[in-house]
Amino acid sequence: MAEDCIFCRIAAGEVPAEFVNEDEHFVAFPDLHPQAPVHLLVIPRTHVASLDEAEALDPAASAGALAFIAATARAAGVAKGGYRVVANTGPDAGQEVGHLHWHVIGGKRLGGMA
Repeated sequence: MAEDCIFCRIAAGEVPAEFVNEDEHFVAFPDLHPQAPVHLLVIPRTHVASLDEAEALDPAASAGALAFIAATARAAGVAKGGYRVVANTGPDAGQEVGHLHWHVIGGKRLGGMA
């Protein structure tokens, strides 16, 4: 755990968050600044700075990441209509928290990616 990482503190239960899905490797919770009716963040419980460092994830976590994200979308009720999954990597892409995370966005028709 990185002491100064807000996502590490959320995953450890030190900062309150409503987990909508969780397992031994990941937690999912609502984004504080939603861009759609459903906007969740999926984070690994262990600190990994970004997708560029994904090889630092436990192999079991890596193997289960996509299934966890899909299960989170189903639990949020957006799987049938569709949803977007985004991982911003680094400052040029808009990554604001230095902890790997995926945005699961849905609940309405989403516009194009410009």
